[in-house]
Amino acid sequence: MTVQTLSTIGELQAAADAARVAGKHIALVPTMGALHKGHISLIERARSMADVVVTSIFVNPAQFGPQEDFEKYPRDLVRDSAQAQAAGTDILFTPDVAVMYPRGFQTYIDNNRLATILEGLERPGHFRGVATVVTKLLNAAKPHIAVFGQKDAQQAALVRMLARDLNIDVEIVVAPIVREPDGLALSSRNVYLSPEQRKNAVALHRSLEKAAEMVRAGERSLDVLRDTMRAVIEGGNPTKIDYIAFVHPETFEPMSEVDPRGTLVVVTVRFGDTRLLDNEILRNT
Repeated sequence: MTVQTLSTIGELQAAADAARVAGKHIALVPTMGALHKGHISLIERARSMADVVVTSIFVNPAQFGPQEDFEKYPRDLVRDSAQAQAAGTDILFTPDVAVMYPRGFQTYIDNNRLATILEGLERPGHFRGVATVVTKLLNAAKPHIAVFGQKDAQQAALVRMLARDLNIDVEIVVAPIVREPDGLALSSRNVYLSPEQRKNAVALHRSLEKAAEMVRAGERSLDVLRDTMRAVIEGGNPTKIDYIAFVHPETFEPMSEVDPRGTLVVVTVRFGDTRLLDNEILRNT
């Protein structure tokens, strides 16, 4: 199978229209490239659910702050294209910034609550950029399904709300986190870690495992869980723990205690200049 590479909105919309007229089911996998096994799992999930898989590769400047890593974000389109094709991509969408944000672009999409808490608070403007680019990709690819990863749990929640609130006719599928053998969640930013930081970063997953174990044993106090997690993470010598938060898995409303039917714990930690995110749904079974 030869992947079709498109770079303009018009080309992608025309391809989507043709697929829909032919009665084909379309799945979209939005990425910023630097593909790893986590991305590949999303493409494979899309492949299992649709006739046509569209994978986008676009490093979106609108979701990076002025002090963040937009310029140095890893880019390797040749490698990414080969990996996307091998995983089952039919259409690879690779626009440049001028295509996505042409001269005179003025319209952005925001979420009044999710954009101001946790990652939204740590990275002002980030979720405005995410919501805007995702909406543009959904309008261009016209998918029946869009696949996102659970690692970016707040982003996944925001996309679900976006589709619901704006009446976008798409099913949002959230696929499980893919991890390294030692438990570290796969991320394109892991390449920034030094060997020592990489070894220590597994403390994030260990802290989540410890919290899950405690909840299964009957612990309900968020303070106890947070203190325990903090101690485990600090054993990995992080530069800073940005937050450990317990929220509703879908709405991200803060929890006052563990709901044994499902409480999402999200954690963000800095090792040097690299911010790593991870999360786990805590249940009593």
